[in-house]
Amino acid sequence: MNETAELDAIILGGGAAGLMCAAVAGQRGARVLLVDHAPEVGRKILISGGGRCNFTNVGAAADRYLSGNPHFAKSALGRYRPQDFIDLVDRHGIAWHEKTLGQLFCDGSARQIVALLLDECAAGGVAFALGQPVTDVTHADGRFRVAVGGREVAAPALVLATGGPSIPKLGASDFAYGLARRFGLKIVQPRPALVPLTLPAGEALFRELSGVATEVVARAGKAAFREAALFTHRGLSGPAILQMSSYWQPGEAIGVDFLPDAAPGWLAAAKRERPKAALRGVLAGLLPQRLADVLTERLGVGELHAAKDAALAEAERRLRDWTFRPNGTEGFAKAEVTVGGIATDGLSQRTMEAKRVPGLYCIGEAVDVTGWLGGYNFQWAWASGFAAGEAIAARMGE
Repeated sequence: MNETAELDAIILGGGAAGLMCAAVAGQRGARVLLVDHAPEVGRKILISGGGRCNFTNVGAAADRYLSGNPHFAKSALGRYRPQDFIDLVDRHGIAWHEKTLGQLFCDGSARQIVALLLDECAAGGVAFALGQPVTDVTHADGRFRVAVGGREVAAPALVLATGGPSIPKLGASDFAYGLARRFGLKIVQPRPALVPLTLPAGEALFRELSGVATEVVARAGKAAFREAALFTHRGLSGPAILQMSSYWQPGEAIGVDFLPDAAPGWLAAAKRERPKAALRGVLAGLLPQRLADVLTERLGVGELHAAKDAALAEAERRLRDWTFRPNGTEGFAKAEVTVGGIATDGLSQRTMEAKRVPGLYCIGEAVDVTGWLGGYNFQWAWASGFAAGEAIAARMGE
């Protein structure tokens, strides 16, 4: 790679999207250099899914993603589907299994997915510059020039695949946003997503439940998710809360249905069937004991026979829509992904290329497209990387 004129594409970022883009472009004849400031690629891949990588979700579709343009992801997701990545995994002999809600995981290790991507890059002759921070990027005469590792490389195509600021301990930053702004692209205000919520001091009673989990329906605005919620020493977490956190806005209340399978009037029916029972005992048969104790204390209902049906109906209502007012999140340090990023209105939904800067591509988490928990963000990485990789190769023939 000493002759910079021979490069067809420079990809900044060695995560899921960048590796996929590099492999696709390289295998179609493009001369690609992938640059990353970290000494190894795929750091987020390695920690995902508890080390087994939730590499896609069979339910991936545009309506499972948040974006300023809810239709933007349709083209890329439609042209590179979950089955396409499953086929790739199968070709590499990686055993996998499906968990709940369409989530697919490696039987072995997330390192198998990184190895797969590196093998695909090797098949495309992709070169790497790892452990080398980018110190400058310029654009003139249809070529992008990147200063990295004490040298300058140049190519007619530059790909921003450095992700968002979530999980900074892995080296994540807002690098892509600053560079995108320099090229005139807008940024949708980034915020932590798939992140635990914190509760104010007034909810200390619930924070005493740290470690207790139960299945709920969690709601924020029009969004609702049925999965497990987990009480922590700082607030609320677990899949249902993480999902809902992507939709939650600061200052907004959230609602939690602690008994999503309970039929209307179930407490009045319990009163008739077990008049001597106490609410605490009834709830303990449906929820973890510690949670049942705290909810009973808050509801102020004792023995069922002593409670009027109206009071039981009110208790039901509160259990069906228990209101919490989070005072924040645990921030980018604990967020799995980022909502917001490079605005989609400046990008082609088919190629991921900047409309006003030919040859500049933006993919993966750096873009204002954020998926649900459960493999959706990896599928966006594969699909957007594939779209840009194909487009880069196609430009070579023009």
